[in-house]
Amino acid sequence: MSLRLTIYSSVNLLISDCNTTQQSNENHRKEADCKRAQGKILEENCIALTRDVQILKNKNDKLVDEIRKTKEERDILKFRLDELRGCVSSQRCPLGWRQINSKCYFLSTESKRWNDGRKQCQSQGADLVVIDNEQEQNAIYRMDGSQYLFFWIGLRRKDGAFKWVDGSELKTTFWQNGQPDNGGLNSKEDCVEMGDENQPLASWNDVPCEQMRRWLCEKDLCFSL
Repeated sequence: MSLRLTIYSSVNLLISDCNTTQQSNENHRKEADCKRAQGKILEENCIALTRDVQILKNKNDKLVDEIRKTKEERDILKFRLDELRGCVSSQRCPLGWRQINSKCYFLSTESKRWNDGRKQCQSQGADLVVIDNEQEQNAIYRMDGSQYLFFWIGLRRKDGAFKWVDGSELKTTFWQNGQPDNGGLNSKEDCVEMGDENQPLASWNDVPCEQMRRWLCEKDLCFSL
């Protein structure tokens, strides 16, 4: 039974008792006692109701505070995530990276082996570039504007077949003339470089993974939560 219904029932019972007493005995003292008792019950019920209202208010205040803290934690996590990705408010790619369409690219200035270059990309939340189409191939060709630029891309021979670092199959290719050749019988050329001394759509070459090359990292644009 709700508190208001309890109050209503208690008051009605007292009124009925008081009226009965008044009609049967015409006793003013008992009538006064009934009214005092009625007032006391009303007062007690009002106090209980006020207490319940305060309890509900405290619970509501606590929920509002928890929501505020959750929003603050969300904002902190978003800020830290953007920091990790190198994002700043004025741009969506990390500092030092270049935006092309919906991707961010980073061309190293130093040279490393294929595996080491890939690790450098992964340490920045990226990977060696996966070239999906002719448009992207043209966009990253001679990326730093210099001639005779060679850099690792995310393509490597595994189990006799070339695959991208994201596990996707190789479909569209931009090999140099006569490539891939695996370096002949006495060589093992499992990693792929992109060189700009040829035409942009014929610039891939397979070379030994232990050779030293610059590397090109790729990752998605920074996002907002």
